[in-house]
Amino acid sequence: MHDAIFALSLTLLAGLATGLGSLIALFTKRTNTKFLALSLGFSAGVMIYVSMVEIFNKSKDFLISATGENMGYCLATASFFFGVLFIGLVDYFVPSTEGDIGNLRECDKTTALKRMGVMTALAIGIHNFPEGMVTFTSALKDPHLGVAIAIAIAIHNIPEGIATSAPIYFSTGSRKRAFLISFASGLAEPIGAAIGFLILMPFLNDAVFGVLFGAIAGIMVFISIEELLPMAREYEKSKVTIIGFTVGMAVMALSLLLL
Repeated sequence: MHDAIFALSLTLLAGLATGLGSLIALFTKRTNTKFLALSLGFSAGVMIYVSMVEIFNKSKDFLISATGENMGYCLATASFFFGVLFIGLVDYFVPSTEGDIGNLRECDKTTALKRMGVMTALAIGIHNFPEGMVTFTSALKDPHLGVAIAIAIAIHNIPEGIATSAPIYFSTGSRKRAFLISFASGLAEPIGAAIGFLILMPFLNDAVFGVLFGAIAGIMVFISIEELLPMAREYEKSKVTIIGFTVGMAVMALSLLLL
């Protein structure tokens, strides 16, 4: 029981790092569009890098372990595009202002920005749920490995908090609302760990984890390309977006080295 409490505590701390990122985003002024574009570009870099380099490879490894090399790779690829299709359908059925964003009125831009923040929170929450299970189970099997994974996840949860809270704060002016939505997306991580421990543990296997991670990678790439980068470029036309994007990838790569 002591091991389970330790593993759950690690997962909770990693999830709370999302709230830390949210607090960082909320210290800026609402009129600072350079910071908004930088944070959105940074978050897109983080999400695309971790999706293509880490999460998709985890999906492939899990599914290869469960079904064999050829079938595993095919299933991982199918899961990735299923994630793209899923979030694409959500994007289609939720009223969108994209496609003609340059001609939007200011109020429409604000609505689009708020919507993007909520969708990002949804994607990050979905991502954090199985990630919490992975952190929890790793810590149960090997506490030292669990600590390393929790540190790496906490590092990349900080920019995820920025990605969620910054657009909501800039669109609503409410620090409280932006923080709470971002904080809630981070809580998906310890909730995932708790559910994994109480209910799902007997049913989880490599194939289930593989499909989940493949779909998550697709969701996060779609959100980055369809939502984060276009909105960053709309609010700031300078090179700040690509600088943030590149730095985000570099920070994510550095955090993964901790594993």
